[in-house]
Amino acid sequence: MADNSQKTREQAELAFSKAQTQSLARNRIVDEHDAIGNEREAKTARLRELRLQKEAEDLARAAANPVAPKRKAGGSKA
Repeated sequence: MADNSQKTREQAELAFSKAQTQSLARNRIVDEHDAIGNEREAKTARLRELRLQKEAEDLARAAANPVAPKRKAGGSKA
């Protein structure tokens, strides 16, 4: 009877160890995935900020230096 109890205990410990290992591996993968997502979001936010800054600078430059309207070719009216 002690033999049977010992085998059952070993099987339970082996199953628990396997489940624990899988859980730790799954947690590691989820953490890595989250880290990659956070890096991507930070990069996107940084690039968006740079783009908006450049667009604002372009608008300010265009407002400071208005382009004169082009005149049509063909001479003057007489």
